[in-house]
Amino acid sequence: MNALIAFAEAIDRLNDRFGVLAEWAVLLSCLISAANAVVRYTFDYSSNSFLEIQWYLFAACVMLGAAQVLRINEHVRVDLIYSRLSGKSKVLVDLFGITVFLLPVIGYMAWLSWGLFMGKLTTGMRPDDSIATLGLLPYVHKLLVSGEVSSNAGGLIRWPAVLMLPLGFAMVWLQGVAEIIKRIGWLSHRYNMDTHYERPLQ
Repeated sequence: MNALIAFAEAIDRLNDRFGVLAEWAVLLSCLISAANAVVRYTFDYSSNSFLEIQWYLFAACVMLGAAQVLRINEHVRVDLIYSRLSGKSKVLVDLFGITVFLLPVIGYMAWLSWGLFMGKLTTGMRPDDSIATLGLLPYVHKLLVSGEVSSNAGGLIRWPAVLMLPLGFAMVWLQGVAEIIKRIGWLSHRYNMDTHYERPLQ
């Protein structure tokens, strides 16, 4: 059990780092938005790339921050009775929800979004392009620059934004596994966890 708890805590630390990236994505998106407005109204210049990078950063914020929100227990719940339950009952409800709903749905979403990401990444590649025919570095370079590009003038390549989907879903799935481990550890008195839940103000 100690090895599993150490694994869960490693996932927590990894998602803490992704949470920091999500925080920076929010700040950068705000700064780019403000700079775009100043440049547009001061110099009468704008580019679709300024607008697109904002939603790329927003995608990073949402998808990379989702696992952190689950980790700190600030995710949305439909709370009909949860806040009135005892600590053990809350943990059992959490275990049921994570096991039956969260892990299967998020795993399926990660699988679907991986296919979407690979489609966006390999758009523009010829069927005979491979590491064997091009060499490693030229192949990686071609993968990175040959993906689908936005149809807007001055638009950006799409795969970095689409990458946030499988990455974010995978991190939420891993955090779900960590939450199961921590709750089983709490039930077996081997992990100390705060089971207090405060309903958000309505």
